Amino acid sequence: MKDYFSSDFKIAILGGGQLGKMMLYETRKFDIQTLVLDPSAEAPCKISCNYFQQGDLMDYDTVLDFGRKADVVTFEIEGVNADALKQLEKEGKKTYPSAATLEKIQNKAIQKKFYVKNAIPTADFEIFDSLQDLKNSVREEKLKIPFVWKSATGGYDGKGVSVIKKIEDLNDLSEGGCIAEEMIPFKNELAVIVARRPSGEIKTYPVVEMEFHPTANQVEYVICPARIEEHVAEKARKLAEKVSAAFDHVGLLAVEMFQTKDDDILINEVAPRPHNSGHYSIEASYTNQFEQHIRAILDLPLGNTDSKVGGIMVNLVGAEGYEGEVEYENIEKIMAMDGVTPHIYGKKLTRPFRKMGHVTIVNKDLVEARKIAEKVKNSIKVISKQK
Repeated sequence: MKDYFSSDFKIAILGGGQLGKMMLYETRKFDIQTLVLDPSAEAPCKISCNYFQQGDLMDYDTVLDFGRKADVVTFEIEGVNADALKQLEKEGKKTYPSAATLEKIQNKAIQKKFYVKNAIPTADFEIFDSLQDLKNSVREEKLKIPFVWKSATGGYDGKGVSVIKKIEDLNDLSEGGCIAEEMIPFKNELAVIVARRPSGEIKTYPVVEMEFHPTANQVEYVICPARIEEHVAEKARKLAEKVSAAFDHVGLLAVEMFQTKDDDILINEVAPRPHNSGHYSIEASYTNQFEQHIRAILDLPLGNTDSKVGGIMVNLVGAEGYEGEVEYENIEKIMAMDGVTPHIYGKKLTRPFRKMGHVTIVNKDLVEARKIAEKVKNSIKVISKQK
């Protein structure tokens, strides 16, 4: 086995945000060297990696030169130059997940067509090359309102997704290729994280349930285990494994799903990296998602994905009406509650709905955990020192 620990072995991480920072908790635990590339001089990863470089993740030469400095390359954000990853792979560099996996996921139109080709159930959709083409289709009554609009590229944290309920809603959309997706009358939004290593071992985490903010399209609560029947959970995990096999990914794949009124499972979209829906695992699981990602990309035995205790995650996002230097109001109040652990990501500036941290609530009684989560949500506020 390769000597990863306390050696000259290096992992390059493309992206220096909070997901990378939480990955670094694990590399530091194992004494594995890390290099991080991020466009921001204030990236959360900067304080924890062995080497930090400021640079454009979409610039071919920057990514190529950076990747050559390490033994294994991974990423914590999809917005990276896939052509540079392909060249690194040609040069014999191990890149996990692969450029081929990333390319299928970076563009939501390509991702949706991939599901159809591989007989993976997903909501009906139509692809448009431009926003004008979509507007023309609505005007000609070929496309019926309501529907869900998704930007083909560049969407994240609720951006690039809008529910179109009336024709005026089309005026607020961004230009470019996009998808119009059928609105699914679902019971629950679920997610399953799949871990897979190059030699083939695969494990799934328990199904989680996601509660979303009604207007921001952001997850407010992640609940593990999901409050669903066992046969539905089993169906969701099996489908997540099928999606993983189709993408032939290595590392983590977060699979977001809809549970329909008839208990069918439809794939919404995937992310080839650690994911917001797995943050609960830091406190609640035997092996958290970040450690699992490191194990998977290094082809080490995968850890136990079971939960030790019920877990709920609350996202900490910037409050509306506040922008500037961040302040966490009432953080000491939530820390006085049993089973509550805040994670602050290290972003110095807040703005409305920006992800600034999360809080995990663990409790043997999931009902009680959900009550505490509500108290946490209503207590802590992410504001700025000057409004």
